[in-house]
Amino acid sequence: MPRGLGALAVLGAAFLVLPPAALVWRAPWGSTLHRLADPATLEALRLSLVSASSATALSLVLGVPLAWFLARSAARRVRLLRALVTVPLVLPPVVGGVALLLLLGRRGLLGQYLDAWFGVQIPFTTLAVVLAEAFVAMPFLVVSVEGALRGLDRRFEDAAATLGAGAWYTARRVVLPAVAPGLAAGTALCFARALGEFGATITFAGSLPGTTRTMPLAIYLALQSDPAAAITLSLVLLVASVVVLVALRERWVPELRP
Repeated sequence: MPRGLGALAVLGAAFLVLPPAALVWRAPWGSTLHRLADPATLEALRLSLVSASSATALSLVLGVPLAWFLARSAARRVRLLRALVTVPLVLPPVVGGVALLLLLGRRGLLGQYLDAWFGVQIPFTTLAVVLAEAFVAMPFLVVSVEGALRGLDRRFEDAAATLGAGAWYTARRVVLPAVAPGLAAGTALCFARALGEFGATITFAGSLPGTTRTMPLAIYLALQSDPAAAITLSLVLLVASVVVLVALRERWVPELRP
């Protein structure tokens, strides 16, 4: 590797590694457990875990069939659908929150009918948190599962059909086990992205204690009045991110595969 490129690689690694290292270095370790035991912190952590898990479950229910359709359909119009599905990957989260508000708000395209017909108001509720997190996180699952399905040898499905297996049986016993690593990776990435969601959540759901104030929102508020508490809460999300990376180590580092 050219010497100049090696120096730039070192700078790039430092740029990405030093900020988390600074977070760990400046953490108030002596009071970490005390701060984590604070009722407001525990409530934000509980809400984050519940909402991220719910968003991941919703993404699995809707995202896996969508990925299956994208992977198996050869129609040209599917390319446009794939592009639209992946828009949340590059869309600023705040814009996603505004879009959800215009769709499901009291005067939104669908929200006005939900309010008028059923008396249902979604914004600034825990459901709004789940929907906002699912909106920004589901594309990670869809992309991972679609890639796994595209890499699957279709001859296994053809053999199962030849032996008389139905479509649902083939899906459960042949396809899903074969794409399980991609599905697991997509699920982990989806959960991690939902756990760290901020922009769409605060725009669409607000920051109501015990209802919509997740960990990222609690960090943002704590940074203004209690930086030490913000650092402590940030450590929790950092640990969650590291856990996801460790769980996916075989996907990122092929040498670790058995």
